Amino acid sequence: MSNSVALIVGGGPGISASCARLFAKNGLKVAIAARTPDKPVLRKLKEEHGVHLYAADAADPADMERLFAAVVRDLGSPTLVVHNIDGRIPAIFRKPITEADPQAAFDTLRNATHSAFLTGQHAARHMLKNAPDANGAKGTIIFTNASASLKGFPLSGAFAMACHAKTGLAESMARELMPQGIHVANVPIDAAIGWTQEDGTRRHRLAGTAVDDNMADPDRIAEVYLQLHRQHRSTWAFEVVLRPWLEKW
Repeated sequence: MSNSVALIVGGGPGISASCARLFAKNGLKVAIAARTPDKPVLRKLKEEHGVHLYAADAADPADMERLFAAVVRDLGSPTLVVHNIDGRIPAIFRKPITEADPQAAFDTLRNATHSAFLTGQHAARHMLKNAPDANGAKGTIIFTNASASLKGFPLSGAFAMACHAKTGLAESMARELMPQGIHVANVPIDAAIGWTQEDGTRRHRLAGTAVDDNMADPDRIAEVYLQLHRQHRSTWAFEVVLRPWLEKW
């Protein structure tokens, strides 16, 4: 996989950081795009794993055009692209439908779904030009999603709307692109995600400290993403729902 290029759109200490570390350890050239790529966690990935950092607003068409052009110029055409952006903004979180601010709802759609559309569009344009590998694959596009893509929770109308839309985008892309050699996967994560802190514990800002694997481990999520990228095309998975063993669903 030493000639493979992975681009992670959205950068933070959870899934994105875990994916970057794992992909780099497995020989991929890794890039992360974030609005603020100078975050300490991203700088550490650059220093320790050679991850390339790019500034981009994933919901801005011009930014995404520049991002993919820069990645292709610096590293080569991507063979693995992960869209890992939640998109929720604080103003829309846990708001009744009667009180949800319309602009906040629109911003959630822009951040979550429009950014996924732009990411998928540019990834597809470049991957379709890739030479097929030994598996006949030209690339993999993975969308991180949430349990709101499977069920609309109370006080979560705008977020559910965005997550359902992302699923529709991913499904349409899979049906269009998989026959052309591009694996598209939608991964709803039905759990709080607790990443490892400096003291060795795993925590989520709202759900607290992980106990007995009651939260999703981003390092394990990254393993699933890498496995999806390596799947044989005779058994490509489209939707993989991840949840801890004791999650109520």
